[in-house]
Amino acid sequence: MRRSLLVLGLLIMSGLPGTGALSQLPPTRAQLAMVGGTIYTSPTEPAIRDGAVVIDSGRIVSVGRRGSVQVPGGTPVIDTTGSTITAGFWNSHVHFLERMWADPATAPAADLTRQFQMMLTQYGFTSVFDIWSSWENTRRLRDRVESGDVAGPRIRATGPAMFPRAPGASPRMELLSAAVWASLGFMPQEKIQLARVAEPAEAVANAKQLLDLGADGIKLYVTFGGPEGSSMSEHLLQAVVKEAHGRGKLVFVHPTTTEGLMASVHAGVDVLAHTTPQSGPWNAGVLAAMSQARVALIPTLSFWRYQIRHDRISAADAVEESAVGQLRSWVAAGGTVLYGTDLGWVTIYDPTVEYVLMAKAMTFPQILASLTTAPAERFGDATRLGRIAPGYIADLIVIRADPTRDIRALSMIDYTIRDGNVIYRAPR
Repeated sequence: MRRSLLVLGLLIMSGLPGTGALSQLPPTRAQLAMVGGTIYTSPTEPAIRDGAVVIDSGRIVSVGRRGSVQVPGGTPVIDTTGSTITAGFWNSHVHFLERMWADPATAPAADLTRQFQMMLTQYGFTSVFDIWSSWENTRRLRDRVESGDVAGPRIRATGPAMFPRAPGASPRMELLSAAVWASLGFMPQEKIQLARVAEPAEAVANAKQLLDLGADGIKLYVTFGGPEGSSMSEHLLQAVVKEAHGRGKLVFVHPTTTEGLMASVHAGVDVLAHTTPQSGPWNAGVLAAMSQARVALIPTLSFWRYQIRHDRISAADAVEESAVGQLRSWVAAGGTVLYGTDLGWVTIYDPTVEYVLMAKAMTFPQILASLTTAPAERFGDATRLGRIAPGYIADLIVIRADPTRDIRALSMIDYTIRDGNVIYRAPR
């Protein structure tokens, strides 16, 4: 069943339809070269025009101007003339909640590969952080990918989020009624086991359970509304941060409000999973606290219009404008930004709108950093991912056009390559 990458190269050069053929190819770690494109080795380095990248055994061997890079004889070559090449993208805020991801141990490999293409790999995402779903379900999904049976991204996951619990409320919860939840296309809530915590000891016990199972981080929903609405105390947040950091793991929070945001950064959390647009502009005190805590921000700008899509359009405009303004202030303060869209809760997979909104507050190099070097650094992968450099893992994408001329080009992916393997090729 194993085929060499030479066969894959012949398929690439033959013009056969990409996604169907690729879904049948198991991973390989042979040679591949991309020649003729504009290469961004990192967001801070000058672009290499008419460049070449050579991959061997899943690693980048060489990169530079075409004339300075030797392509070994017999290496399959992708002509990238007119295209742009960057490191593979990260989406740092996703959820594998939809029913299509249920029962991954027995789901057909072809289905899972096509679903990854539909949601992620056709848009260049080679790494994702799932920050709220069923731990066991996502772990099994990741196992299918890492076994080579399914072509998909690298997956890190927190397992289910923790929510605050008001006095007298049940320690387990349904976020929405079962009927509403099902109508949104999500797998049954009982498979996710959302926990509600009121005391630091409860939260730490829940965090220990998840981390013992292998979770890559912890997700906290700091403030939760509704009839039993409540908020997590800074003391509780600090206890969870201490437990997670003691194991070298990160803590993500959904802050909801400025008060939740401030409690989170004072407690030492690592990543704010959203802005807080309903709270208005972030003042100098908020930005200073965020900067001092060295927190990273996932803006999820397109999430807000999606979340209130049934409200009046003027209300959606105002929330969106507020979110963009908060991001603009954070970038001006020198803050770290990680790209993420709440994908999986948001079921519009195309990231174009997010890029357009981010471009109102960020430059192209800053957006590229949020997709590549910033998450690699924040998640401890800076020495192997996020850049195009010899020795780095060969996670790369080929973009059809020039995103410095039109940021929407970031969504127009011709090839997505993970570990040196083409896991998505745009249909011809």
